[in-house]
Amino acid sequence: MQSAIGYRQVIVTDAQLGLTFPVHVLYPTNALAQRIPVGLYQLDVAPDAPVAPGSFPLVLVSHGTGSSGLLHRQLAQALVGQGYAVGLLEHPHNNRDDDSWANTPQNLVARPRHLQLALDTLLHDAHLGPALYPEAVALIGHSMGGYAGLAAAGGQPAAVGPAGAPGPAIPVPAADARVRALVLLAPALPWYAAPGSLRGVRVPLLVLAAEKDEYLPPAHSEQIMRGVPATTPLTLRVVPNAGHFSFLTPFPPQRVRPDFPPSQDPPGFDRPQFQAELAREVASFLAQQLPPGRGAAG
Repeated sequence: MQSAIGYRQVIVTDAQLGLTFPVHVLYPTNALAQRIPVGLYQLDVAPDAPVAPGSFPLVLVSHGTGSSGLLHRQLAQALVGQGYAVGLLEHPHNNRDDDSWANTPQNLVARPRHLQLALDTLLHDAHLGPALYPEAVALIGHSMGGYAGLAAAGGQPAAVGPAGAPGPAIPVPAADARVRALVLLAPALPWYAAPGSLRGVRVPLLVLAAEKDEYLPPAHSEQIMRGVPATTPLTLRVVPNAGHFSFLTPFPPQRVRPDFPPSQDPPGFDRPQFQAELAREVASFLAQQLPPGRGAAG
């Protein structure tokens, strides 16, 4: 049986900080699949297979604090089926294996920069780059990934001072003109409370908040996103009964337990069913913003 999903790990180098980090890339291919271990999971993919003939938009996914890009693998696989190449970052020092930068100024500076470095690396990769549209990129960010995505798309975050008052501006790269669409899932937004912090965000946005988010209440997202210019297309929806982690791929049964919050949802919420709905909504949004992939999967 043929697989429409290739897999390749690409290593990104941050020469300034003297570190590297991986990006797990899923992309259209005509090669045969095999089940291989990728991180803690088993994926049915064609490792290092040729990219299917054609040209495909690139989607980068930025995970939440202490998490992993692979926790969005189901969404990524669905998007590949729609003709996208998807890169799942593992943010250095803010992932499940090493979370030493959590809640630090260093992390706030590094995350948007690492999105840009990942984009540069993938677009120039000898294997993948020739098949990617260079000026048609979308960013998807969950929680802290939402913070990073907004910064990469033109937001100017500021440190959070006493009692939540905005502090000094956080040094982040200028808006990346290659980014044409932004999807925010339960985004972490306290750093955008200062007036004018989102006036530089000009790309279309799809923002999905969780009704029962115990960390980032949907009212917070609704309030902060009012700072986006009126001319910026914005869709903001509150997902009924969803929790903060409901946007993640369902965990294997042996990892679903009450003392592991990322595996838990509010009572009655059907995460597997929602994942299918999420994939359709995101794919529909992206199809309106990016040129469609052309090729075997497009």
